[in-house]
Amino acid sequence: MDGNWALTRKRPRLEQRARIVQMIRAFFNAREYLEVETPQRLPGNAPEAHIDAMTSADWFLHTSPELCMKRLLAAGYEKLFQICHCWRDGERGKRHLPEFTMLEWYAIDCDYRRLMDECEILLRALAPQDNIVYQGETIDLSGPFERLTVAEAFDRYASLGLATALETNRFDELLTLEVEPLLGRDRPTFLIEYPSELAALARCHPERPQVAERFELYVAGIELANAFSELTDPTEQRRRFDADEAERRAAGKPPYPVPDKFLTELAAMPEAAGIALGLDRLVMLLTDATTIDEVVTFTPELL
Repeated sequence: MDGNWALTRKRPRLEQRARIVQMIRAFFNAREYLEVETPQRLPGNAPEAHIDAMTSADWFLHTSPELCMKRLLAAGYEKLFQICHCWRDGERGKRHLPEFTMLEWYAIDCDYRRLMDECEILLRALAPQDNIVYQGETIDLSGPFERLTVAEAFDRYASLGLATALETNRFDELLTLEVEPLLGRDRPTFLIEYPSELAALARCHPERPQVAERFELYVAGIELANAFSELTDPTEQRRRFDADEAERRAAGKPPYPVPDKFLTELAAMPEAAGIALGLDRLVMLLTDATTIDEVVTFTPELL
């Protein structure tokens, strides 16, 4: 009975969530994006040092639809979006679930700066009053969102500069504990231009190769999205995958297969940009929910 009451209490937010999802679909349909569904059970994900996939028989549940959506771009599709469940092992907290909902979209002939512009338009479409009131704070959406480089953010908020944080292997710790909570408090913040060693699947800036064309979006101290001007060089991408896989194995994590089909087709992918946005966290912000548990039907503990 307790579980039924927990579900009943969620109904107002679940109704808000349904309207938000409908607005997102209308937004991308109006901008001529094609909605797609890609397989959620794969022979392998992109190896990432700090993200662990869940196994499904002898394959894996996807941690993101990224690789399949890029293969569609390489096949000639121009603008794609997808709303799907993703799985990441060991993730549970106020803002984390092991099974969560991701919104991803990709466009060719686009870069990370145009993608930031589109993010601003999307958030204003979802909050037509031009602000978000979250846990007593008002986040203004009416003007340009803040664009802050990672180096600037460490100089402003962290106890160590970026170079020292990287040299002492404290980047993630300082970003999480000292920088992120202060981002996007008055207006949303795009944290841009990550160090090239943290480029992941992003291309490096053509004039400043020490930084990657990557950004993350923060609202009220919550990381909402991660985006790239996409790397289209399969040789460099394989080198990065190999480095990430070596780091995983050094940490005692199980090996992942190399996504060879993705790497083979990457050479045919035109210049593009793409973004992964946590839909559950977006609903938290738009409905003033304290925890991610309040905006999903069932948490693992209710099953």
